[in-house]
Amino acid sequence: MRDFFKRDSSAGLVLGAAALAAVGICNSGLAPGYRQLLHTELGGRFGELAVMQPLLVWINDGLMAVFFFLVGIEIKREILAGQLSSARRLSLPMAAAVGGMALPAAIYAAVNWRDPIGMSGWAIPTATDIAFALAALSLLGSRVPDSLRIFLTAVAILDDLGAVAIIAAFYTDDLSATMLWAAAVCLAALVTLNRLRVRPPAAYLLVGVMLWVCLLKSGVHATLAGVATAFAIPLAPPGTDPQAPPPPLVGLERALEPWVNYGILPVFALANAGLSFADVRLSSLRHTVTLGIAFGLFLGKPAGVLCGVWAAVRSGFAELPEGVDFAMLRGAACLCGIGFTMSLFIGSLAFGDGGGYPTLVKLGVILGSGAAAAAGTLLLRGALQPPPP
Repeated sequence: MRDFFKRDSSAGLVLGAAALAAVGICNSGLAPGYRQLLHTELGGRFGELAVMQPLLVWINDGLMAVFFFLVGIEIKREILAGQLSSARRLSLPMAAAVGGMALPAAIYAAVNWRDPIGMSGWAIPTATDIAFALAALSLLGSRVPDSLRIFLTAVAILDDLGAVAIIAAFYTDDLSATMLWAAAVCLAALVTLNRLRVRPPAAYLLVGVMLWVCLLKSGVHATLAGVATAFAIPLAPPGTDPQAPPPPLVGLERALEPWVNYGILPVFALANAGLSFADVRLSSLRHTVTLGIAFGLFLGKPAGVLCGVWAAVRSGFAELPEGVDFAMLRGAACLCGIGFTMSLFIGSLAFGDGGGYPTLVKLGVILGSGAAAAAGTLLLRGALQPPPP
């Protein structure tokens, strides 16, 4: 069991198992109880502030805030001291990420431009699921160059940063000025803690929880509190003493990774990936939302990533990673089309749970991500074949 959890592919396999379990439950006699459980109201009252939400909202807004907190930690660490810490390192994955977000969105919009409701899901095919993408890459074994793995990770991290910006800019409800002012006070408190070089993470987490409540009641999506809190926690430069404790941000990342990978993301998949085959019709497969998501992930994402890479290399702003050629990049670009977790999450923001659109989102994400995973694995398997003797 310990060996399983040490594998790079284990998080993706657990996430996939949770998604399959959700589909199985939704097509069994457990489906009514499953739906009733997700819509059960939970919460409490704190003085004049009441926080009562269905279980599904606690998962999508609460647990996923912890996921976004981890995403924020990874982004900050990579920008300040990792793969994205210099312009030269940043340029190639940045170009790939920009192309890989713009083209899928354009394809989705082109397919759905006559449907004003469907157009709200334009951002669904722009995201990469880093757990699934790295799991698929790890299945190819030691033949995968480390530089290719680093490139794919960097693109996925920048995709997450883009998704955070999209959620903040486009997926908000009616805003409450009072709660926005309260959220601004919490943000100021986080900045002050950082400027005072306060090291214990507990101080930031306490303010982060207050920020989450304020955003939840303000209309801005509450998961953004996780990113803001992560950005505030200082990343101290690693010491030369190997016995020295890890910096606060690094220590939090190590502590949270197993909880997020093997707890929060599988719970999210279990709550959101359930697709009832009884709701799927032939018209569902032909619907513009389904086609826009599937084509955006399977065609738009790889083409956008490759166009970005080609433009950056051709212009001289970047060069290919050491030991990586365009044949390998074609396979990695296809793996970027595995949208799953973030795509389902953005779909829930775009359409809520009404009008039949959630079924179309799940169908498009499953079809597009599955096709992208299969194509990427096959292309990489061919590109990584050892040369003939």
